[in-house]
Amino acid sequence: MKQFDVPEFYRSNFIGKVKAHRKTKDPRKKDFSPSILNFGNLELIIPRHFGFCYGVENAIEIAYRAVEENPGKRIYLLSQMIHNPTVNADLNSRGIDFIMDTEGNQLIDWDEVTNEDVVIIPAFGTTIAIEELLKSKGIEVQKYNTTCPFVEKVWNRSYKLGKDDFSVLIHGKPQHEETRATFSHSNSQAASIVIKNMTEAQILGEFIVGKRDLSEFDDYFMGRYSDHFDPAKNLSKLGVVNQTTMLASETQAIADHIKQCIIDKYGEQNYK
Repeated sequence: MKQFDVPEFYRSNFIGKVKAHRKTKDPRKKDFSPSILNFGNLELIIPRHFGFCYGVENAIEIAYRAVEENPGKRIYLLSQMIHNPTVNADLNSRGIDFIMDTEGNQLIDWDEVTNEDVVIIPAFGTTIAIEELLKSKGIEVQKYNTTCPFVEKVWNRSYKLGKDDFSVLIHGKPQHEETRATFSHSNSQAASIVIKNMTEAQILGEFIVGKRDLSEFDDYFMGRYSDHFDPAKNLSKLGVVNQTTMLASETQAIADHIKQCIIDKYGEQNYK
């Protein structure tokens, strides 16, 4: 595993040892039980997954490098690097400003951004439309692109599903930066729809099997599917991807539920 050049104040020898111990015992991360540290009168219960992941450390390293390599230049992040107030405050203190907030609302007008500026794409990635806007301004998009490689893996999977004539079901929070980015990339290749939890998966399943009339579809999913999405035909072949920060077990449960609904309605050959 690559080692990243992350500022020392983000690191902890104590936490590092806990993570290293768990990695040795459970390299494939299949054991979700917490780490329990007993200090006599004090017991610490630490979640199985905590701290910075690969994508976050990669993003922080690139952002700090952008600051070092561009003294005197205006440096922007499209939005928060990650959802961590300490990291974002530290980046702010080093002169990095955010163009948008976490929901995509504009904080700095695009007219203020020029090809003399540096723009960092956060770990969540961004939409194709914003990438094209940056390119039209003459900004080198890839130089400081910190998009998590696991997010890009989801995009690649979405592309493949689209080429195989599947619609794409995205399990994620509809307004989350990563989900908006994934929807944009998926939508370029396939009819796509976003659902946020199992409750919505069950509702979608009822549309698939015919328990709900398609005339009610917009009551639940308006604004969360492709312009060309036709539930009468695009719910017959579905591939499932997710926002990478969602629980994998929940995504799997959603995929299993949708799979069964499609098998019940159309036959097993229409699920992937």
